[in-house]
Order: sequence, then C-alpha cells, then structure tokens
Amino acid sequence: METKLWNKAMELAELACKSATGLPSEEKYGIRLQITRPAVSVASNIAEGWTRESKNERRQFLAVAHGSLSELHTQLLLCGRLDWLPSGSLARQMGLIDELSRMLTTLCRRSRPT
Repeated sequence: METKLWNKAMELAELACKSATGLPSEEKYGIRLQITRPAVSVASNIAEGWTRESKNERRQFLAVAHGSLSELHTQLLLCGRLDWLPSGSLARQMGLIDELSRMLTTLCRRSRPT
C-alpha cells in the first residue's frame, strides 16, 4: 500500500507544481510557493515515514503528510474560487487529494497503539 500511496503523492506533486506555473505572475512568490511546498511535502513525508522503524515515528510523518495535504487542498480551492486555475486542471488533483486523504487516514488508524 505504501508504494501506491507514494506514487499517488508524487503524481499529485507533479500536477500541483505544473498547475502552479499557470498562476498570475504576481503570485510567483505568493500562492505559487504555498501550493508547491505542501505538494512536495506530502510525498516527502510519506517517503521519510516509511524509512522509520518505529510505528510512532512513522505515524507522525504520515500525520504531517496529511496536514500538508489539507493545506494544498485549501490553496487549490482558493485558486479555483479566484478563477486562477481552470476547474478542469483541478479535478484530477482534487480526486487525488481525496484518495490520499482516505489512504493516510486508514494507515494512521492502523498504526495506532492498541
């Protein structure tokens, strides 16, 4: 499951970074960075979490990835509301965000202490 999770996170990061280049030029250091940072963070924290031997550490990195995913979701919603990004380009990203969120929730619940 972790490979599938990481691959989906990488796809989302790629799509988010590509779509961020279509934002208005005055947003180069504004929302563009606010989109690319959490998009990359999701995949990075998933990768780092899976290298940890401790379940607690792994769960912590997955929780950080989930938080970054929520950040990205909010920023993409805002860009859609402002018509800065076309809804067609956001549809796949929103689908991946939903799927990744469900997967991360499941993994975090499974790794809770019993």
